[in-house]
Amino acid sequence: EAQLVESGGGLVQVGGSLRLSCAASGFHFDDFNFAWFRQAPGREREGVSFISNSDDSTFLKYSVKGRFTISRDNSLNTMTLQMTDLKPEDTAVYYCAADPRLWVFETRKPISEYWGQGTQVTVSS
Repeated sequence: EAQLVESGGGLVQVGGSLRLSCAASGFHFDDFNFAWFRQAPGREREGVSFISNSDDSTFLKYSVKGRFTISRDNSLNTMTLQMTDLKPEDTAVYYCAADPRLWVFETRKPISEYWGQGTQVTVSS
């Protein structure tokens, strides 16, 4: 059974940092592209970042460029989002997603074959 488990969320002050991790199991990690989405209360789920399975090319939403970094470790079946200089508008539930089709994530729409259960990130001002 495919499973994505996020960890690393929490409460942090403005300007602080958090490192989100996504542990994958039940499918061949190397064949999948990975992404982070987030959903704030009353808002639609939005794509934040993704990383490809072929050349590790990445995408970052404009508002997080220079602050967030996505990476993957195929030997550990883990994908990570390093978040720095956090702002109140980063407050949301963050979801890990995995899909073998890169074009799915390029649409920026909340479509994916597999989803994690989400982890809460709260940035206090």
